[in-house]
Amino acid sequence: MQPYIPPSPKGNNPVFMMFLLVTFFVSIAGALQSPTLSLFLSQELKAKPFMVGLFFTINAVTGIIISFILAKRSDSQGDRRNLLMFCCVMAIANALMFAFVRQYWLLITLGLILSALASVVIPQLFALAREYADRTGREVVMFSSIMRTQISLAWVIGPPISFALALNYGFITLYFVAAALFLFALILIKTTLPSVTRIYPAEDLAKSAVSGWKRADVRLLFIASVLMWICNLMYIIDMPLYISQRLGMPESFAGVLMGTAAGLEIPVMLLAGYLAKKFGKRLLVIVAAVCGLLFYPSMLLFTHQIGLLVVQLLNAVFIGIVAGLVMLWFQDLMPGKAGAATTLFTNSVSTGMIFAGLFQGVLSDWFGHQAIYMLATVLMVMALVLLIRVKEKV
Repeated sequence: MQPYIPPSPKGNNPVFMMFLLVTFFVSIAGALQSPTLSLFLSQELKAKPFMVGLFFTINAVTGIIISFILAKRSDSQGDRRNLLMFCCVMAIANALMFAFVRQYWLLITLGLILSALASVVIPQLFALAREYADRTGREVVMFSSIMRTQISLAWVIGPPISFALALNYGFITLYFVAAALFLFALILIKTTLPSVTRIYPAEDLAKSAVSGWKRADVRLLFIASVLMWICNLMYIIDMPLYISQRLGMPESFAGVLMGTAAGLEIPVMLLAGYLAKKFGKRLLVIVAAVCGLLFYPSMLLFTHQIGLLVVQLLNAVFIGIVAGLVMLWFQDLMPGKAGAATTLFTNSVSTGMIFAGLFQGVLSDWFGHQAIYMLATVLMVMALVLLIRVKEKV
């Protein structure tokens, strides 16, 4: 499995390539574990649907709490690589625990603590990349956008491999492969990634003192991001059920739709990184939100496979831009706090997951699958209004 490595924005920088490799291997390790988790819980642990949902909810809440605690520490103390390596060790322990433990309550307690620590790797990796780009004069937006494509690529190829390993070789093999990928990432972090001294201008530190949750722009952007991720995650949860139960299409077509969107996101992210230099992150995120606003009602309008495939372009533009540029927008609004800003973005995704699961379950049971896409349309209108009120930077 080789990561997608486009030409470096500023020469053939080996450190830049290592950032891409680490991002790819960490992302594909996650893309191996997540898609089959509900299958693992139901088959290996014999968990009932409510217990499966509870597992996902507690996982999201635990991830938010731990990532915020570690993000605050990472922005003020020590070498960020040490935290990255520690979290990779926790990810390895987590994978091995899921390989051998079959007690639900042990996995939902100690297992989810380890999982939450493992989830810190990606935001901290992007925070280190931002600091490295700032110190070396690299173009930050394109640097981050190309890193983000590694996550999309991992989610194009990871889920099919995940199901193949789980169904053909068992979950022990699956989690061993995930542990090996995290081990390889740990070695790369230790031997190839830079240690960046965080020295910020006095004016940036002064802005940082009020650039967290106390700033109205940060709060508005966080709420808008939560709303957008609620829409995306409701879609991911509900779409396989909607197309099979409501539209009568094969369940496998859900994988085709997800893979198509993930594949289209890669060029979208690269193009967004280039265009952000000319038009700014704010305008592009607003354009992405408009695409999202058009996408969700389109899922109700198009009831044939070709139409559903075509509208995945709207979905790809929406997620491709939001997944990359909103994180950088948080960093611009919180100078000197790259770790906290990046974690704030990832926690908006986790918060979206909590609400998405609740909304999807209640609405689909009470009002049918169409209600999911109607609610998503309303939430996208609200997110768009909030985004328009947020400044480009402090």
